[in-house]
Amino acid sequence: MEIFAFILHPINYNDIVKKLSWARFLPPSLVLNLLKKRKAFVSSYIKGIKSDYNGEEIEGFFIACPLTSEQMVTLPLPYVYEKIIEAGKLAESQGASIVGLGAFTSVVGDGGITIKENLKIAVTTGNSYTVASAIEGTFEALKLMEVDSKDAELAIVGATGSIGKAAAYLMAPRFKSTVLIGRNEEKLNEISRSLMEEGLSVESTSSISKGIKRADAIVAVSSAVHQVIEPEMLKPGAVVCDVARPRDVSTRVSRDREDVLVIEGGVIKVPGTPSFNYNFGFPPGLAYACMSETMILTLERKYNTFSLGKELDISKVVEISELAKKHGFKLAGFRSFERVLKPEEIERIKLKALHSGR
Repeated sequence: MEIFAFILHPINYNDIVKKLSWARFLPPSLVLNLLKKRKAFVSSYIKGIKSDYNGEEIEGFFIACPLTSEQMVTLPLPYVYEKIIEAGKLAESQGASIVGLGAFTSVVGDGGITIKENLKIAVTTGNSYTVASAIEGTFEALKLMEVDSKDAELAIVGATGSIGKAAAYLMAPRFKSTVLIGRNEEKLNEISRSLMEEGLSVESTSSISKGIKRADAIVAVSSAVHQVIEPEMLKPGAVVCDVARPRDVSTRVSRDREDVLVIEGGVIKVPGTPSFNYNFGFPPGLAYACMSETMILTLERKYNTFSLGKELDISKVVEISELAKKHGFKLAGFRSFERVLKPEEIERIKLKALHSGR
């Protein structure tokens, strides 16, 4: 049986407290220092994934890398690499043929290239399927909100990252206009020029509040450690697909803006009767798209470099989308702020937006 592995890590300190009850009785600085020194470990074993195409079953496991998102961007990069490679070598020793990089393990440094160079097995960030599922989810949400993309404005937060750049190239041609938002002005200008050469209406800015204020659709894929999209920044009726982990959209939006639809990007229904033996806030059988990409590649026995580095191959985004359909991986409806969004809730948001003058 083919075996895969996927590396997880605590997003923030609250994640640690949820998993380790003793942590609440100690100073956070001490807990973080203790975890920083802990070795990677197998967190859970995964069974029950079964292809709709040929009935093949695969197994896998989650590996915990005990560093938070903030530690991954503030600790010396060689040390962070060492911890992620340690987790990858554990995957090798457990018989995995491929390992997926979750959350910030796919963001730090060179986007997994150094990790791959230090391992004998295949490595993927899962970003190709993350892009594909985010695009599918955004257009489906716009349809439910009765917004025609050809008459709408798109904004991409984090447009210079691998996911944001790929989303820009694949989505911008289907919108009236696009705003690219990022911190690297040189990269922003490069992407903008490339899209404008195709005859598209494109602007760029480093200001999130300025960039999203007119947007009908927003894809949020920044690598920020803290939430960057606040309620007052959004227009009535906006659809926000938040792919980032930690999330880009403030929890205040769910409380203060009943006229805005926020969906979690990249939540997938996995075929078969999967048992993950790990609670990441989803109903049974659901997983993130980045995790799902690792599973899809395992079912295909495609153990070569697929999604790696700071650039994504657009053709691979299309390819992984087709492979997902082949094996029975599907967009899992809509979730918002870690809960299922019911159709009547989306209808209520749409009506609120209309009354707010969308």
